[in-house]
Amino acid sequence: MTTDAFLQPPLLTRLLAAERILIAGAGGGHDVYAGLPIALALRAAGREVHLANLSFTHLYGLDGSAWEGPQLARITPDTRSSDRQFPERSLARWLRDHQLPDTVWAFAATGVKPLRAAYRALVRRLGIDAILLVDGGTDILMRGDEAGLGTPEEDMASLAAVAGLKGVPQRLVACLGFGIDAHHGVSHGLVLENLAALQREGGYLGAFSVPPDSPEAALHLDAVARARDDCPERASIVQGSVAAALRGEFGDVRFTERTSDSTLFINPLMALYFGVTVEALAARHLYLDRLEGTTTTREIASVIADFREDLPRLRPPLAFPH
Repeated sequence: MTTDAFLQPPLLTRLLAAERILIAGAGGGHDVYAGLPIALALRAAGREVHLANLSFTHLYGLDGSAWEGPQLARITPDTRSSDRQFPERSLARWLRDHQLPDTVWAFAATGVKPLRAAYRALVRRLGIDAILLVDGGTDILMRGDEAGLGTPEEDMASLAAVAGLKGVPQRLVACLGFGIDAHHGVSHGLVLENLAALQREGGYLGAFSVPPDSPEAALHLDAVARARDDCPERASIVQGSVAAALRGEFGDVRFTERTSDSTLFINPLMALYFGVTVEALAARHLYLDRLEGTTTTREIASVIADFREDLPRLRPPLAFPH
């Protein structure tokens, strides 16, 4: 007998069982854009979806009316900021232009303790029953003993914060942009090894593509282009790579001057979502518990450095055999 799991990715099955879903960029920058195709599909299916992002923008310069609580700001198309790189506002303006709910919640970049408090406040305010952390790239899947971790501070703050929200029935992670983190030293052979371990433990929810001819793909491309036009000198390499993959481009594709000194490998795997549960990912992590009580990203960086200094060895990069 055919099962629902075969016809529909388990990640989406779990999200469709929820009513009010928070899709949040885990690593800051433009990560929230990685969740946009899923958000649009869930809204079309009748779910209430809210968007949030760990922000790289200097939020403390915002007008006081934008703050809804400690470390939590409500960003709208009209939010004022002197910072040109403001992905949350670019997304809010794009949402308004498409007659969609146009609030994007922004978390200040902090340590785990204040970030969890901000998440908890937003969950209560919105009545959230599912959280999907989205990562542009796959470095959130690193457990800590790999030779290269990518840029772990913000990802781990988000993962640890949400792992502590045990009252939320569904807490999930989706990664979009396989291969992109190679620039930051991530071995994608080790990414696959980590996913295999999660699969053995029941925490891997499979992979699925963004259909290139879907409305969600077209809207994602449009939103990424809008963000690039708003601040071309800081265009997202991650989202630009995903967009290029969705267009069917391949190899060393040039879409921003920021990659002029790099050789890219755009390919169809970058348009794949990989899904896991927060519980399983957190349980396998080697230093996540040490981040409890941190209040700044600098503290997180220090904890990570101390942990890795004490390791007897790091797992070396794992090359694809063919």
